[in-house]
Amino acid sequence: METRYSKPTVLIQSLSLSRDRVGIVIADSGCGIHPDHRARLFDPFFTTKPVGQGTGSGLSISYQVIRDRHQGTITCESILDVGTAFLVEIPIRQTTPRA
Repeated sequence: METRYSKPTVLIQSLSLSRDRVGIVIADSGCGIHPDHRARLFDPFFTTKPVGQGTGSGLSISYQVIRDRHQGTITCESILDVGTAFLVEIPIRQTTPRA
């Protein structure tokens, strides 16, 4: 992820992580996410937007769906002025989702 692109770039890539797990990487060449914000990305209602401009629930809901419905994980790696990458990791074979 340490490549700096001359124009804005979004990368979507699928990976075989092991015999039973796959990954999906979604990365950009944007400005990155400040470490203070990155620590709270998946917190319910966390937003950097002004009041009334957003609910801050999108990544929290994504985290919950990936974890609870798909027994997976989502992580974020970001470098200021370089970009951000999210890795979604899920099992190839789904078990019965927890209620």
